[in-house]
Amino acid sequence: MATTAIEPTVIFMGTPQFAVPSLRALSQGAYMITVVTQPDRPAGRGGKLTAPPVKALAEELGLPVLQPLTLRDPDFRAQLAALRPEVTALVAYGEYLAPALLDLPSRGSINLHPSLLPRWRGSTPIQSAILAGDTTTGVSIILMDKGLDTGPILAQRSIPIEPEESAPQLSARLAEIGAELLAETLPRWLRGEIEPVPQGEGGATLTHTLQKEDGLINWRNTPAEEIARRVRALQPWPGTYTHWQGRLLKILQARAFIGSRVKGEGVDPIPSPYSLTPLPPGTVVARTEAAGGKKALLVWTADGALEVIQAQLEGKPPVDARALLSGYSQMVGSVLG
Repeated sequence: MATTAIEPTVIFMGTPQFAVPSLRALSQGAYMITVVTQPDRPAGRGGKLTAPPVKALAEELGLPVLQPLTLRDPDFRAQLAALRPEVTALVAYGEYLAPALLDLPSRGSINLHPSLLPRWRGSTPIQSAILAGDTTTGVSIILMDKGLDTGPILAQRSIPIEPEESAPQLSARLAEIGAELLAETLPRWLRGEIEPVPQGEGGATLTHTLQKEDGLINWRNTPAEEIARRVRALQPWPGTYTHWQGRLLKILQARAFIGSRVKGEGVDPIPSPYSLTPLPPGTVVARTEAAGGKKALLVWTADGALEVIQAQLEGKPPVDARALLSGYSQMVGSVLG
């Protein structure tokens, strides 16, 4: 007589869009999945109560959803224990698990982390990789322990960081790659086919929690290349910003303006950051490109100049540099900050 295989019980814990591809990938496997996500929160100008992206997908897939106000709630822990889970798969839940929850599943708790651990342990690994100028990053799946992203590694996959890739763009790529790796790793882990590998402390780095003030541009002390990385890394929050005539000016897209971009690209010869005496940091310069007569907006920094591609003046919609210069020609020659 044929026997029916029992589907493993999996607790999936995740909240933001980053976790959505992973839940979708696991939902296609032979698992009994219960989803744990953060409570609905007010969103938008009207403060309408909005479900997390993971909850929206779970309901679409017909999966049961738990939304505890706190993971310390004993009733919630009792609910999980009653499920007798084999494993918890955590992907960007937004809260650390206490030891009682880590050890509850028979095969422990695993975590998908968007960095090549032990590099960039903590809550902002994607932003940190871009800020540091890393050319490679990736995803790691670890068996969670009591430390901060210190558990032994079950699987890793690396990818290059594109030269002008922003944090949201890189996050979207890592979410998809992480989902694929999680879907490949989880059944192998449940079958006992993977031997966890300790991380070690060589090359370990920690991230820091982002604050609003991290986005303020210091034109005097920061090189153009570093500012360009900050513009890419700090999207969508806290963003990068400066001030002009007392008004907030958000820098939405930018890149370092270097001599090689000038030569042979139809741009008039003045002023090149590497051919003239530098202007005071924060000084705005307009350059007219010979091809098409388009204007480029440059801001002098501690080392070279930053080319602003898109910006948003307080109370106005985002615009490209040409439109900004057209509407506010008096910005040229002024000093930002």
